[in-house]
Amino acid sequence: MAKDKQSAQPTLTREEPLRKAATTTSTDTTTTRTPFTRPTVSDPSRLTAALPFGRQNYTLMLAGIGIILAGFFIMSLDKEEFGFGFLGLTLGPIVVMAGFILEFFAILARPKQA
Repeated sequence: MAKDKQSAQPTLTREEPLRKAATTTSTDTTTTRTPFTRPTVSDPSRLTAALPFGRQNYTLMLAGIGIILAGFFIMSLDKEEFGFGFLGLTLGPIVVMAGFILEFFAILARPKQA
């Protein structure tokens, strides 16, 4: 029978905490951390420049959401059984798809630089 070989690296057990390597001391001055303070902005127009979209983008997004909701409302107006009429199968889905296309363009439209 072969004897189990002892590994060169001892394994850690729960009872034995990890010993840190010898700490090195340096002559560098350590900086003390100060509590986080929020930077103040004196010019409020700088805050709007940090937004990812412009006013036109947000307006188009809201219009797109409105069109999508209108399309679902049109689909619910269909009086045929299971919504198999013109409103439920044709007009409503076209209006919903138009709303999603408008959302796509609202996201990709570049904001106007003022």
